Amino acid sequence: MSEHDVQLYKKLRRGEKEALEQMYDKYSKLLFSFSFKMTEEKQLAEEIVQEVFIKVWTQKSSYDETKGKFSSWLLTMTRNTVIDHHRKKREIASETATKEMTEDPDPSVEDQVEWKEKRAVVKKAISQLKPEQQKVITLFYYQGLSQQKIADSCNLPLGTVKGRLRLALKHLKTTIQDIEQNGGIIHE
Repeated sequence: MSEHDVQLYKKLRRGEKEALEQMYDKYSKLLFSFSFKMTEEKQLAEEIVQEVFIKVWTQKSSYDETKGKFSSWLLTMTRNTVIDHHRKKREIASETATKEMTEDPDPSVEDQVEWKEKRAVVKKAISQLKPEQQKVITLFYYQGLSQQKIADSCNLPLGTVKGRLRLALKHLKTTIQDIEQNGGIIHE
C-alpha cells in the first residue's frame, strides 16, 4: 500500500468523503475493467464498482495491511461482489423456473377459447397492416429478431425499422380497439 493510499484509507475510516472521492478517482477504472471482464455487462460492472465503494465507505469490510496490497484487497472485494451477483442471479432464475413448473400447465377451456379469439383478432389486425410493417412485426415479435438484425437482414437503416415497428404498433392498437368495439366481430 503506497503512503498515499495509507493516508486516504485512514481519512476514509474517519468518515472524510473527500478521501472516498479520491480513492474512487484512483481505483474506479481499474475495478470497472476487472468487473467488466468478469461480467461482460457494462451496466452491471458499473453497479459492482458502486457496490464495492459503498462497502468500503460503510466499512463492511476492513483492509489489513499485513495481508497484501490495498489494490489487491479492492480487487478481491470486487471479485467477491461479482460472484455474489452471479449467485443471486442463479437463485432468481431457479425460483422463476420452480414457479413456472408449479403453475398449472394446462389452461382451462375458457382460457383456451379466449386465447384463440385474441389470437384471431391480432392476426386479422396484422393482416391489415402494410406489407413492410407486417414483415417487421413478424420478424420482431414472432421470430424474435432484434431491431438491428432486422435492419441488417432487410438492408434497412435501423431508424426505418424502429419507425415501421412504432407505426405498426400504433395501427395494431387502433385496429384491435375497433374490433373490440364491434364486439370482437372480425369483418373480412
